[in-house]
Amino acid sequence: METPNAPHSEAQAAVTDPPADLSQRLSVLLDRIGRGDQAAFAEFYQLTSRRVFGMARRVLIDPELSEDTTQEVFLQVWQNASKFDPKAGSPLSWLMTISHRRAVDRVRSSQSSTDREAKYGASTQDIDHDSVADQVGSRLEAEAVVRCLETLTETQQESVRLAYYGGLTYREVAERLNAAVPTIKSRIRDGLIRLKTCLGVS
Repeated sequence: METPNAPHSEAQAAVTDPPADLSQRLSVLLDRIGRGDQAAFAEFYQLTSRRVFGMARRVLIDPELSEDTTQEVFLQVWQNASKFDPKAGSPLSWLMTISHRRAVDRVRSSQSSTDREAKYGASTQDIDHDSVADQVGSRLEAEAVVRCLETLTETQQESVRLAYYGGLTYREVAERLNAAVPTIKSRIRDGLIRLKTCLGVS
């Protein structure tokens, strides 16, 4: 995951600090990250990324999935650092809780991917195109779906893949793509309509 450069010597020194000092340092960095400090984010990443990757690897086994999950964790840190409450626990406990939840979510997503591809939409998501998705999933093989996905616009493909292959909700897709939720809903709806046409689903 690419991050802005941070003072290397300072980051190295923090790694060798006793746990209490490291915890205090991470609390300071989270406070700065919450105010949009990219250098603080870079240092926080350097100090904690191995721990996060290790947690993800223990849960997911697969190194590529673990790397993806690690990136998602630090994206969440960047977005939610201001919500960290030092009174509720240490920075590492907060970070490891996020990491574990993300890894478990990825496991659940992988386990349900076959069913999700068949139905082409999770029932827990508030979507108005379940019937289209069900028809697509029940009548066509994955190869045909992949071929027709290529007929969508780049933004439609990205939104559809994140929602149905990545297992993200509309809100999570919107946050990932830095777009409004109604925009994402429209992209996915239009994309599924184009898929329906391409696949010949009546």
